[in-house]
Amino acid sequence: MDFLSFLTSLATSFIIFVVLMLLFTWLSRKPGNAEVYYPNRILKGMNPVEGGYMTRNPFAWIWEAMYSSETDIINMSGVDTAVYFVFLGTALGIFVFSALVLLPVLLPVAATDHSIRAETTTSNGTFTQLDKLSMGHVGNSVPRLWAFIVATYWVSIVAYFFLWRAYKHVTELRAKALMSPEVRADQFAILVRDIPSASGGQSKKEQVDSFFRAIYPDTFYRSMVVTDNKKVNKIYEELEGYKKKLARAEAIYTESKKTNPDALKPSHKTGFLGIIGEKVDSIEFYNDKIQELIQQLEGEQKVTLKEKQQSSAALVFFNSRVTAASASQNIHAPIVDTWTVIDAPDPRQLIWTNLSKKFYERIVRQYVVYAVVFLTIFFYMIPIGFISALTTLDNLMKLLPFLKPVVKQKALKTVLEAYLPQLALILFLALLPNFLLFLSRAEGIPSESHVTRAASGKYFYFSVLNVFIGVTLGGTLFTTFKSIENEPNSIFRVLAESLPQNATFFLTFVALKFFVGYGLELSRIVPLIIFHLKKKYLCKTEAEIKEAWAPGDLGYATRFPSDMLTMTIVLCYSVIAPIIIPFGVVYFGLGWLLLRNQALKVYVPSFESYGRMWPHIHTRMLATLILYQVTMCGYFGVKKFKATPVLFLLPIFSLIFGFICQKKFRRFFVSPALEVVSHELKEVPNMEIVFRYFIPPCLSAGKSDEHQFEDALSHASKTGSSTV
Repeated sequence: MDFLSFLTSLATSFIIFVVLMLLFTWLSRKPGNAEVYYPNRILKGMNPVEGGYMTRNPFAWIWEAMYSSETDIINMSGVDTAVYFVFLGTALGIFVFSALVLLPVLLPVAATDHSIRAETTTSNGTFTQLDKLSMGHVGNSVPRLWAFIVATYWVSIVAYFFLWRAYKHVTELRAKALMSPEVRADQFAILVRDIPSASGGQSKKEQVDSFFRAIYPDTFYRSMVVTDNKKVNKIYEELEGYKKKLARAEAIYTESKKTNPDALKPSHKTGFLGIIGEKVDSIEFYNDKIQELIQQLEGEQKVTLKEKQQSSAALVFFNSRVTAASASQNIHAPIVDTWTVIDAPDPRQLIWTNLSKKFYERIVRQYVVYAVVFLTIFFYMIPIGFISALTTLDNLMKLLPFLKPVVKQKALKTVLEAYLPQLALILFLALLPNFLLFLSRAEGIPSESHVTRAASGKYFYFSVLNVFIGVTLGGTLFTTFKSIENEPNSIFRVLAESLPQNATFFLTFVALKFFVGYGLELSRIVPLIIFHLKKKYLCKTEAEIKEAWAPGDLGYATRFPSDMLTMTIVLCYSVIAPIIIPFGVVYFGLGWLLLRNQALKVYVPSFESYGRMWPHIHTRMLATLILYQVTMCGYFGVKKFKATPVLFLLPIFSLIFGFICQKKFRRFFVSPALEVVSHELKEVPNMEIVFRYFIPPCLSAGKSDEHQFEDALSHASKTGSSTV
């Protein structure tokens, strides 16, 4: 990529961002778009117009986001969202304080070195203007490299400071949230798995009750055995589907009567896709089906509650949250593969089909998933490497000579060099997240928040190995393949030498992500178009309209790894090509600002884990730091600098730092501290309400006589999400 292509990419990306921001300012003021730009406030019963949310000032949202407090974020979007902004602030702090030294020191050191020829470039193409500001412009074994050694240490020290500060702050956030006087149902329950077979003619519930009543005689309340709800849940979902169809048919009939009092009731055919079969009155047909399914549901509920309690998992409830917290941390049997206990997640995030999976089955599933992920990473690396290689115009012309006349057109060449490789990579990566979420669920993980953490980890390592390393090697694949084939041990030297050659690719990649990516995030053009199309042509009821503008959450499973990939790129290039640091500052600074606006007004969290993801984020940030330190060791080795062994201490320091953080902070994120949960509640919890909070809709809906189910409910378990 030449300098003109880089400037073209940067300028057009910035223009797109400005246009999208102006579109946001214009569209967000229109009352008909409030559901797209302020759904979080609307769902909380707040008026989006209040407090200047629809002011004429186009920059009002910036001031609001900047001056909003962490408490505002927690009140609107929860602790997990606040922790995400701690991550963004930590990355931003690392790059800002690194830039204070690296930019004024390293850029002059590199620019004024004349020990190598000017035509020797750091990056692919003729990008010599910025090459003079990089470490590639400094000769081998020259004393000036000491400045880069000191800079490498400075970045590491800054990272240690901000990572320690962030871990301490998130610990305080989690403690403050967990000691809240508000009653939370999950704080009074534990999840018990691997229950052994009952003996002496006991039912599963009797076995669980007697086991925990003997250990906790004063605080044990009752238990709920996980049941097989597949059939009852299927009936329940079918019933809910017909209720929606009935509401839609009634809305269509009501609307048609407004224009034609003699309008006929809506009708449809009962056969395949409504195009064949008997024609029936839709409203009467749906009413009949609903009554029929209610009877089926009630009958299946009784069967499920009385006969399908053979699961090896249960939820156990205590009337003290201190007891529940203590029980979740203790070993309850001398054989560790029986009576395994963890604190119960919020019922909204439980994956009920995974609860009954046995101890060793979960271990086998975990290793199988790890193997599949390894193979996925390996086989994805091949196409990503080829994408990186193929989307380089020089390589395209070598492989496809007939493209030369087209590619050599100056205007087209500039645009292709500016966008083709980055867009190809971004589109290729979009195919992966759902697959990784599926694999994480297949491990037997019990909750959605845990699945998100697991998928996020897989996506992070995939991104680093495939995107950062794969693109780095892939960019020079055709030119270095023969040298690696002749000398296999040279792969590490090739990787180190390839890093500076791909600096311009990653500069453009980061710029594209923060200008175009954040511009689309703020403007919400795609959700806006989809909402209005659905509202105009598909939605007939208020429920359907509400479903059309439902905003979803921040998408931690993909957002964290995407941000971590950017942090990896900027950190690893921070000393080699310091000019990339301002791009990292803009990325995380814009992200902090724009996503703060989205958290306050748009996104609604689908679960709350009270910052449980932070130890995983911290570990990956530390892994990124170690990768940066190893990269610098390798690159100084390529430079043949005699002081390179001085850097070997840095990865050791990082491992020691990580060990100390883990020992000091991590345990509190695994299990709640008793000191925290011992704080008084503002009211005595109603344990019956706590218990019923865990009962799934498929076991509690459609009953005409609540009392006849009271005894059965004590045997029931919430498995309403069994189809997840």
